Amino acid sequence: MSPHTRRRRTIARHGQLRTPGPVNQLLKFIAIGLAVVLVSGLGVGAYVFYDLSTTVTANAVELDGEEELPPNIGEYKEGFNLLLTGVDTCEEDYKEYFGDRCTGSDSEGTLNDVNLLVHVSQEPRRITVVSFPRDLMLGIPECEDAKGEVHSAMSKQPLNVAYTDGGLNCVAKTITQLTGQEIQFAASVTFGGVIEITNAVGGVEVCLATPIKDWYTGLDMSAGTHTVKGLQALQFLRTRHGVGDGSDLGRIGNQQQYMSSLVRKLISSETLGNAPMMLKLANTGLRNVEASNSLADPMKIVQIALAVKSVPFEDIVFLQYPTVDDWEDSNKVVANESAAQEMWDAINANAQLQVTYENTDSDGVVVTDPVPADAGGAATPAPTSTPDNVVALPDTIKGNSAAQQTCSNGNGG
Repeated sequence: MSPHTRRRRTIARHGQLRTPGPVNQLLKFIAIGLAVVLVSGLGVGAYVFYDLSTTVTANAVELDGEEELPPNIGEYKEGFNLLLTGVDTCEEDYKEYFGDRCTGSDSEGTLNDVNLLVHVSQEPRRITVVSFPRDLMLGIPECEDAKGEVHSAMSKQPLNVAYTDGGLNCVAKTITQLTGQEIQFAASVTFGGVIEITNAVGGVEVCLATPIKDWYTGLDMSAGTHTVKGLQALQFLRTRHGVGDGSDLGRIGNQQQYMSSLVRKLISSETLGNAPMMLKLANTGLRNVEASNSLADPMKIVQIALAVKSVPFEDIVFLQYPTVDDWEDSNKVVANESAAQEMWDAINANAQLQVTYENTDSDGVVVTDPVPADAGGAATPAPTSTPDNVVALPDTIKGNSAAQQTCSNGNGG
């Protein structure tokens, strides 16, 4: 049988959807409610407790090997990996915005077109966000879908078909197989979810070095600084033809500019340290995402937020997984294994990462100026906190830190 084909058979199930028992759910909500009351005051606590009790978590996704932890209002203590995927599900309320993708011949299946692995280290806390190209050709492990049908492993397929094979758990298994990184938390968000979540945080400020005009997404923006919300935010994140060389790799740089700006906003406004506000945002998020069981209550998101709220901007780094062109298909890429290994070695050693890659006109963003020191208290660490283990990454790895200001490299349409 060809490694590119699939067969279905019945085996013991992995990653099944699981509905928490009513007693366990009740105890969890009581514990969360009491913790919130103690921390945030009776009025806010009562509101949040009621809000939490109405959040739907029955469709949470179980990851292989995940453990259920008791709720706790404090900071998440350990290091962890969080997988975030963007899927192109065509929801009824939003499909009119996406033309043929939702109504034409290209409307079948759900693809994981955006794939981010967020690595948060133990003390000293550092955050590394690694973006994986959707067209990265790699092995996909055996996965079971929501109907209980098993899809055999394949030796070489694009990353963005993993969700079609077995949902969020299959994407997590695929990334773990590629990187060796165990994934504790995972979530996927749809087109509509991006719109709702961006609105919930009040929009995100983005910078354009040159105009963007993309007929495919309908995005038309002038050079300068803009606050994007709702549909425009989604168009900005989806634009490929409007930035750099029009490739998916250029789009990743543009998406990382958005994420870097969002991180600076959340940290500078002290949102991440405000438990009631984070609970409200987390609850909004969970209503618009599919989450692993380990992430399926807002309190867990608050714990994660408390763990990362004081990380210096220099230690929040966005990287693009290193690739080279696939000799079998010029429209695809494969892993640059040696560069990737150097990257993971540095991340696992909890080193401060330095990006040595220099952006060109074909990239989705250009690096402009450092973020001003008054942009937030976390922007510049104290001299005494300068690490001894600084690692300069290979110059084949694209990226930037949140301490750098990047602007979209629009091609003007």
